[in-house]
Amino acid sequence: MAEETIFTKIINRDIPADIIYEDDKALAFKDINPQAPFHCLIIPKQPIATANDINEDNAGLVGHLYVVAAKLAAEHNFSQDGYRLVMNCNEYGGQTVYHIHLHMLAGKQMGWPPYTDKKKEA
Repeated sequence: MAEETIFTKIINRDIPADIIYEDDKALAFKDINPQAPFHCLIIPKQPIATANDINEDNAGLVGHLYVVAAKLAAEHNFSQDGYRLVMNCNEYGGQTVYHIHLHMLAGKQMGWPPYTDKKKEA
């Protein structure tokens, strides 16, 4: 059995979250530390620890997260302007909760690259 995370507690309603979407496979809620005017997390209800754990058996579930993202973009009227979807993997990828999740960011122009490597600037 996968280790319980803060996301498991949100799914089970053990802790509160500002839930904006739910179906039998996925849940979306607003990020508590938003990095854009619209920033939510889209998670599968079935725990998958990292992107490295995505396989043929759960690929459809992961694809469903992107379907949810498209629905949310249409519902919140930013599908035409655009948005960013990010899934971090492990420590160097910036993952802090080991239950995969899509960060959905919208409502402003996104730059690329998304950050500057401070080590290269020194």
